[in-house]
Amino acid sequence: MVSQAALSLVALLVGTELLFTGLDALNLRHGARAVRESESWVRETLGVDDPERMLAYQRSKTTLSRVQSWVGVLALLAVVVSGLFGDAVALLAATSLPPVAQGVALLVAAGVLARAFGAPFDLYETFVIEERFGFNNRTPGLWLRDFLVGLLLSAALTGVLGGVVLFAVERLPTLWPVAGWVLVVGFSLSMMVIYPRFVAPLFNDFDPVESGPLREAVDDVFERAGFDCEQVYEMDASRRSSHSNAYFVGFGRTKRVVLFDTLVEQMDRESVQAVLAHELAHWKRGHIWKQLGASAVQTGLAFAFLWWVTTSQWVYAAFGLPGVTYAALAVGLLYVGPLFSLSSPLTNRLSLAHEREADDFAARTMGETGSMTRALATLAGENLSNPFPHPWYAAFHYSHPPIPERMRRLRERNGEGESGESEEPSGPASSV
Repeated sequence: MVSQAALSLVALLVGTELLFTGLDALNLRHGARAVRESESWVRETLGVDDPERMLAYQRSKTTLSRVQSWVGVLALLAVVVSGLFGDAVALLAATSLPPVAQGVALLVAAGVLARAFGAPFDLYETFVIEERFGFNNRTPGLWLRDFLVGLLLSAALTGVLGGVVLFAVERLPTLWPVAGWVLVVGFSLSMMVIYPRFVAPLFNDFDPVESGPLREAVDDVFERAGFDCEQVYEMDASRRSSHSNAYFVGFGRTKRVVLFDTLVEQMDRESVQAVLAHELAHWKRGHIWKQLGASAVQTGLAFAFLWWVTTSQWVYAAFGLPGVTYAALAVGLLYVGPLFSLSSPLTNRLSLAHEREADDFAARTMGETGSMTRALATLAGENLSNPFPHPWYAAFHYSHPPIPERMRRLRERNGEGESGESEEPSGPASSV
């Protein structure tokens, strides 16, 4: 018989899944109606010749994601609630391995199984959905290479970080949440340096932009923004996909700007400059550190919750676990995931504010709003992004404001929206 404590996990996971399934359905219906009502704007401004293709892409991606999520939740519950998880922990506990090694083995095995479970869905997304809509450039051989490298890298990082945290749990029985929090936050900071130098090059080639028109355009933005950065790279994103983006990573002497080659190909030079100015704003305005601070607070709350779980006897009895702390930690993480998802409207608010501030910074740096507006339209159109998310869906899923809102703000900033009219549609009323 399933205990009430175990039922709480079932209720949390299934309830969260039901909520997001409902939001998906609401968003698809809302987006379809909005796109059809604003078809001329989608065609002319976003450059999407066939708006129905945009809607079909959103339906395909959303459906696959939700099916994968449901299958994962049901499989997870079957393993945990049925006692299979407890049996696996008991087998580990019966070995001669020390507790830290047992915990690392459990975490690494869980991570490997999770990636193996997701592989068929990723294959379908890549070679059916992305292929059908003209985005995929990846070969089966390249996909397999990426999968194996990602699997090994994930296992290694999980083993190292998990092992260090579990060592702290064993040696600092009362202070381990603080030690674990420091370790995870420190790991996040170190990855800002490690990722661009050692991880990202495992998957993509990064060519330094040292001269030519693109470098001149980049240096022009740096000068206008009062920013110093020697490391500018163009990434071969087109080797895998025609999706486009740009990002800024690192700090101090390790900071670098990365432009997807697809972005450079799809946009005019001024639009590329506007995107670059937007990314620089996240550093100039301290957004990166503020986001890290918010993440650190969230991580601290997670460790406080995990400490409560591991010091409560109910978790061991409810899931048939032997008295080893790492097993209770693993169960506690199953609660943390959906709790983080449910709190995403709070964390997204900070990101939304940062994105609006970055758009304003880009407009000031460029001295006009047209280039940023064109860049946003190109990003949305080329990636077939949903320009009209339902507000409820956006609250949980969008860390950036919807494209029409961002374009409208830029137009109003330029004095073109003072009459109260706007060329950007707002979509239909947000009714259920």
